[in-house]
Amino acid sequence: MRATEGARAVAAAGAVGTSLGLAVDDVIVLQDSTRLALRLLPCDVLARVALVEPRSPQFELDLAQQLTAVGAPVGTLEPRVEPCVYEHDGFTVTLWTFYEPTSRREHAPGEYVAALERLHAGLREIDLATPHFTDRVDDALQLVTSPALTPALREADRTLLVDTLRSRTRAIGDRRAAEQRLHGEPHPGNLLPARHGLLFIDLETCCRGPVEFDLSYVPAPVSERYPGVDEDLLCDCRVLSLAMVAAWRWDVRDDFPDGERAGHELVRALREGPPWPTLDDVMP
Repeated sequence: MRATEGARAVAAAGAVGTSLGLAVDDVIVLQDSTRLALRLLPCDVLARVALVEPRSPQFELDLAQQLTAVGAPVGTLEPRVEPCVYEHDGFTVTLWTFYEPTSRREHAPGEYVAALERLHAGLREIDLATPHFTDRVDDALQLVTSPALTPALREADRTLLVDTLRSRTRAIGDRRAAEQRLHGEPHPGNLLPARHGLLFIDLETCCRGPVEFDLSYVPAPVSERYPGVDEDLLCDCRVLSLAMVAAWRWDVRDDFPDGERAGHELVRALREGPPWPTLDDVMP
């Protein structure tokens, strides 16, 4: 977030926590992007704060509750307060359990695969309407077809992204693969190495599609170990994911750290491939 928005967001999280009876003497910024991730102390609660948008965070809360109920490996909501979306000063605030991270910097591929399999199994058990992965592609297309939203994108790169998004979406649809609910972006940045195992967070990207769409976001040693993968479908999904993430990085409203460099690198990878890199190869 911009500096002025960030300061207000931190204040909003503290005010919400205090109003709910939590002890909030200090707020530590853990992640600063489109949304802020904050640690409230001494109550030790994770607060996620965003500007109020048409798409409510309530979907993520409902999903987290259902997945927790079936034992899926996800971050849980803070149990000391009502599980709902709080609003303060134009921001939405959701409160989550804070997990003390382990000292590991990388996730062992076998453990990563096991956690993702458990998550996919849990997603098959729950009952919650979810968007299709093509809805997310449409969001990316809206960006790259709107120069006002992506003003710094060169026309040649704009054409490349539009063509890639459309052609790979058609190719995936033509394969008529089995579909299920997915995390949507189970990359390493959305995996928390808690002391009692790996947990997936940032569930608002949940969508429906082939499992290979999720696998396109994970490192190669992980996708290589996931059982029953259609390699050709995974290739199409990987290219599609590179183009989608590139579109988001060129969004004039994007607050991703070093986003401009990432946007250039993603477009370069699309021009140079195959072999197609994984997202963590392009954006380590």
